[in-house]
Amino acid sequence: MTSEHLRDSITRFNGYFIGSSILMIVMGLLAIVMPLAAGIGISVFVSWLIFLTGLAHLVYAFAAKDVGGFLWRLLIGIVYVAGGGYLAFHPRLSLVSLTLVLAVILFAEGLMQIFAYFSLRLLPGSRWILIDGIVTFLLGTMIGLSWPWGSSWAIGTLVGINFLLSGCTRMGYGGTVKRTLG
Repeated sequence: MTSEHLRDSITRFNGYFIGSSILMIVMGLLAIVMPLAAGIGISVFVSWLIFLTGLAHLVYAFAAKDVGGFLWRLLIGIVYVAGGGYLAFHPRLSLVSLTLVLAVILFAEGLMQIFAYFSLRLLPGSRWILIDGIVTFLLGTMIGLSWPWGSSWAIGTLVGINFLLSGCTRMGYGGTVKRTLG
């Protein structure tokens, strides 16, 4: 492969990369402006993933070698299908449930990072672990204390911020590649 061919391939890829970055930024802004719609969309998507996982469990049950394994996998599949189907057709309940799970996860993650800091505090840069832990803990607490009313904004806003920041970061990478190639 010649260097000119490689340069053309990288330039073409970088164009797609920048295009996807712009799409992520736009989607992030839309999610931030319409957090309830984004949150419900995410909840419905997760619900369908749970439902499809249940179908996979049901299919997998027939691969069991014994009756006990078959029944166990069958029951798990039924629970996933029923739960995912119910949540898919009750998107507000799905959003409220997902928000509560997110609050608990962020709360626990923040606590674990704060505890981890105390065992790593002598290492350079360990303060970032503490800062991340405190911010994550506070975010989990804030979402938890506003639950269930905060469900209308939490998931959509957080995903929107993530998409916006990821899109901006990718755009920065794409710009660096473009400047490097000249």
